[in-house]
Amino acid sequence: MYVTGVLSLKGGVGKTTVTLGLAGAAAKQGLRTLVVDLDPQGNATTALEPAESETTIADALEHPSPAVLATSIAPSNWDDSIDVLVGSEDIERHNHPDPGSQRLGRLSRLLAALPRGTEPDEPTTRTRSSAPGANLPHYELVLIDCPPSLGQLTRSALVAVDRAVLVTEPTIFAVSGVQRAFEAVQAERAHNPRLQPLGVLINRYRARSAEHEFRINELRELFGPLVLSGVLPDRTAVQQAQGAGVPIQRWDTPGAREISQQFDNLLGRIVRAGHSARERRGSSRRTG
Repeated sequence: MYVTGVLSLKGGVGKTTVTLGLAGAAAKQGLRTLVVDLDPQGNATTALEPAESETTIADALEHPSPAVLATSIAPSNWDDSIDVLVGSEDIERHNHPDPGSQRLGRLSRLLAALPRGTEPDEPTTRTRSSAPGANLPHYELVLIDCPPSLGQLTRSALVAVDRAVLVTEPTIFAVSGVQRAFEAVQAERAHNPRLQPLGVLINRYRARSAEHEFRINELRELFGPLVLSGVLPDRTAVQQAQGAGVPIQRWDTPGAREISQQFDNLLGRIVRAGHSARERRGSSRRTG
């Protein structure tokens, strides 16, 4: 299981769109995926239309146990391979501005209760077994949609993830937000040595905008090779697919296909990073 966070410290730049795009790409490849909706707005949950759950992520963080975790996860309407750790506006009560280490570790402890394995299970039913959480599958990928603020929720995500995708638009305020997000990633490495920025993803790029070109050059000066070469163009297909309640991968227009290809590429980068991390851990155990 490989855990990736999607974040920006400026709202409205499309981090939920990126989370959903990656989930759709993973479904296309048959990767068993859990989307964790950590944003109090709950937009990822709304888009993925999960079945009704007994509890939500707010309850699971309040009582981080396998039993509550199991009742907070529901299958998505999008695809059999996608599940949702259901979001709730009540999660805001966990967004303390200055949490202690115990609070920061809650999400990590919660995800540690997920079944571990090298291969995903066959599609499972949602009947409850006697062992709490035993009916959950082995997820190959966990995607965390973070809120656009640096409180307990985002920081706890950074403690739990292996890689962070930093989302920005090529605009002045968004560039400032992604700078602060990068600094947050670096700071949380004290609590999570595994954590690395996967890259800076530029969203809603317009090729004929001089301002966008200027900001992209600014981002490359700031972050160098961390700026991902595959930018996401500004296409109405994204809003159309979301309005229809389907993954961008199933919206058959030239714009949707263009964006889908970029999500495929980004997912490939995440998967390769996961394989490399496992190889390093395996090598360390063999030589230890």
